[in-house]
Amino acid sequence: MPQVLEFSDVVVRRNGRDIVSHLDWTVADDERWVVLGPNGAGKTTVLQLADTLLHPTSGAVTILGERLGRTDVFELRPRIGFASSAMARRVPPEETVLDVVLTAAFSVVGRWREAYDDIDERRALRVLAEWKLDHLADRTFGTLSDGEQKRVQIARAVMTDPELLLLDEPTASLDLGAREELLGLLSGYAQAPTTPAMVMVTHHVEEIPVGFTHVLLLRDGEVVASGPLGEALTAENLTATFGLEIALTHEGGRYAARAV
Repeated sequence: MPQVLEFSDVVVRRNGRDIVSHLDWTVADDERWVVLGPNGAGKTTVLQLADTLLHPTSGAVTILGERLGRTDVFELRPRIGFASSAMARRVPPEETVLDVVLTAAFSVVGRWREAYDDIDERRALRVLAEWKLDHLADRTFGTLSDGEQKRVQIARAVMTDPELLLLDEPTASLDLGAREELLGLLSGYAQAPTTPAMVMVTHHVEEIPVGFTHVLLLRDGEVVASGPLGEALTAENLTATFGLEIALTHEGGRYAARAV
């Protein structure tokens, strides 16, 4: 399968410390990856590299066939969907939900004087319906619950039919009901045949949606394990990743972990 992401001996160094250390990693276009690890493991840094927001200190990052440092990132970024809490903070609270999603067509946050075609609006409304947000189209972003805002961020990220979708802790801070609703939607999306390659950062195995295929386990910027979920996500690897003896269970396509 074609590779959408390729990290070759990638190092990201800040203040003399390697945040990411000699990372080799590839993501194919039919794979759905979850990146797991404790705070400070380098998870978000990996996602920022994949979204062209960071360049490596050394090594090579190739995204959708284009190598960072040798390509125009402003032409590359519209091909990548990215949802994160940082993006949510940039959205004007008075912006309507429809406009939050619609403005992805121009890669801007906050509607100004752009002219949108009817096809853009129809596409935005269809995406909102797919993520169960169509009834909120005229609501302002600042009045939404955390769970609704998370879904709006993802709807915005998929608005432009990206070739790579990056999700930074999409279920963080959600209550049980909102988390399970979002995980159900992500599971359906991940299993659809037309879905692009996906990479999702999380702290918890309970938040891995059904339909995800691979895992990258990081600790202190280094790879503990990487590969298909059924092979790489083990109690032993989680124990090494989090520095605590972990028991892992798997039922109905979902995982659960606890300290022994």
